[in-house]
Amino acid sequence: MNNVTPITSGSGGVLSGRVALVTGAGSGIGRACAIGLAEAGAEVHAVDRDSGTAHAVAALIGGKAHVTDLAAPDATARLPTEVDILVNNAGFQHVAPITDFPAARFEAMQRVMVTAPFLLMQHCLPHMYDRGWGRIVNVSSVHGLRASAAKAGYVAAKHALEGLSKVAAIEGAPHGVTSNCVNPGYVRTPLVERQLDDLAEAGRARDDALANVLLQRTPLKRLVEPEEVAAAVLWLCRPEARSMTGSSLTIDGGWTAN
Repeated sequence: MNNVTPITSGSGGVLSGRVALVTGAGSGIGRACAIGLAEAGAEVHAVDRDSGTAHAVAALIGGKAHVTDLAAPDATARLPTEVDILVNNAGFQHVAPITDFPAARFEAMQRVMVTAPFLLMQHCLPHMYDRGWGRIVNVSSVHGLRASAAKAGYVAAKHALEGLSKVAAIEGAPHGVTSNCVNPGYVRTPLVERQLDDLAEAGRARDDALANVLLQRTPLKRLVEPEEVAAAVLWLCRPEARSMTGSSLTIDGGWTAN
């Protein structure tokens, strides 16, 4: 994805005339979503705490960058309200048993992955309701449906996001607004690549660490690509998905089937 041809957002396509806001848009899944939505014709607001990556993505897609830390109390208030498609993607991981999990870290994870999506819904839903059309897509995880040890903050946040998404689906239905979750397994992102590097430094062969540590529960022994997740997000915004709401779409290589 580093050699993508610059895109003119809003230049035609199934989402022409729509405005999208993507959080965590600077890299990984968020970057792929921003690119996919722009390619489909949407005008995209790229939100990220990293100024360099936010502006790089915005320049690539002809969108607008917003540099903000969603953990800050007033972060969402500075973002646009006239949004037709809201993609709540920003998040981060911390691994520790509950007995050692820093409370401040746990609370920060809830602010970024639960409170910020809630505030952004409050921020954008009036516009969606007025237009009689809207799409909320929450990038959850298999950890929104299952649990793993030492991931209390992430699992708690993603489970909460699942519930919030369903409430938004019920409330939004009379107004033409859908709300869904996309639930990937391990995705080829910088965070996962660093986990593999750490395991390799600890003495595990990289391929062995991928198959038998990260993908131990997953029958399909490969990482999900960010573009695969973005394709699901994009499909949920298309007219063909207008009856899909309150759902959780797994892209996990069979993890939750196993």
